[in-house]
Amino acid sequence: MVTSLSRSADTRASDGAPRRVLIAADTFPPDVNGAAYFTVRLATGLAARGNEVHVVCQSDDGPPGTGTVDGVVVHRLRSVSLLVHPTMRTAVPAGVGRALDRLIAEVRPGVVHAQGHFTIGRGAVAAAGRAGVPAVATNHFMPENFFQYAPVGSRLRTAASRIAWRDLGRVFARAAHVTTPTPIAAELLRRAVAGPVEAISCGIDLRRFAPASEPPSWIRKRLELPDRDSLLFVGRLDEEKRLEELIAALPHLPGAQALLAGMGARRAKLERLAERLGVADRVLFLGFVPDADLPRLYGAADVFVMPGVAELQSIATLEAMASGLPVVAADAMALPHLVHPGRNGMLYRPGDVPELAGHLATLLASPGLRAEMGEAGRAIAAEHDHHRSLDRFEAVYAELTTRSGRAAAGR
Repeated sequence: MVTSLSRSADTRASDGAPRRVLIAADTFPPDVNGAAYFTVRLATGLAARGNEVHVVCQSDDGPPGTGTVDGVVVHRLRSVSLLVHPTMRTAVPAGVGRALDRLIAEVRPGVVHAQGHFTIGRGAVAAAGRAGVPAVATNHFMPENFFQYAPVGSRLRTAASRIAWRDLGRVFARAAHVTTPTPIAAELLRRAVAGPVEAISCGIDLRRFAPASEPPSWIRKRLELPDRDSLLFVGRLDEEKRLEELIAALPHLPGAQALLAGMGARRAKLERLAERLGVADRVLFLGFVPDADLPRLYGAADVFVMPGVAELQSIATLEAMASGLPVVAADAMALPHLVHPGRNGMLYRPGDVPELAGHLATLLASPGLRAEMGEAGRAIAAEHDHHRSLDRFEAVYAELTTRSGRAAAGR
């Protein structure tokens, strides 16, 4: 077990210089997803603590380039559009290994931190090994997140999932330390990775996400939203989020509306479903909501709903909890780790729309229960303060660089 070190020790290398960290990511803003948001929060958080932080990721427009954003040096590799995902790009595989070898030789990081096992992540772990630099690997991956974009029929998904996990295991086996956001995600990952896996929360900024000082009705009017009981979802409008279940619950909830904040491949199908069920006027597709505007949006809601079945943590659920909202979520993957039935929300069996509707009706009918559960959720979210996550990652980096230095001295 790696022991925690003081923050002042964590931010310095053994020679007293700022620790240099190279974070390797296959998705990074302007991409809109949990892994990209975590990576930028990790990078900027480490830089604010005095670390020298570099990020290597795919170019957001094709050509390679380097720039500095919020104290982080961002190295973007040549990229092409990802055919199976219209809003994302991927690094061109040819030459990634050589580019990462050159970058590590130039930056000379004390540790490389890969955010996955795809093109850049696997290339970074391999390049770190060739350079004798310790690597940390963090998993944000679930096969279910990609099946809607890949030509894999439902009968073949079990086999495809097994192959995908085996591939991840081969890449992560070369890392000195493996992490993932929650204990449930760690248990799942241990089936693919032979060594130990540590759960380290992605973390949220509790200073930004807090209970609103105004009633939801006031905030809704300010945002020009209809003043109705509001059920909020924040995330991608994609298959594994199962938003059909939330829309199907609305006919059982007269007067309530669903606020869907995000973009994704299922929007058109969800719009057709809302029309067919006669609730189109109560399903508001808000599109992409900038991160800076999310705190106010959480304040406009009465209940947060997360029907997803492939959540390794769900940052949006944590943000909603920190904002004082009760949560109704699918009883799947890591969501039960956050939502404790009867304390800060309720769980329902995935696919059971009447159960979902019943939980929502109970909460909408009881402002006192919503307030009580919201307060409990805030206390649970406090355990995921991103400063705690930064503390832990710095401690991991310190242990690995110390161990690497001792090994080098002994050669």
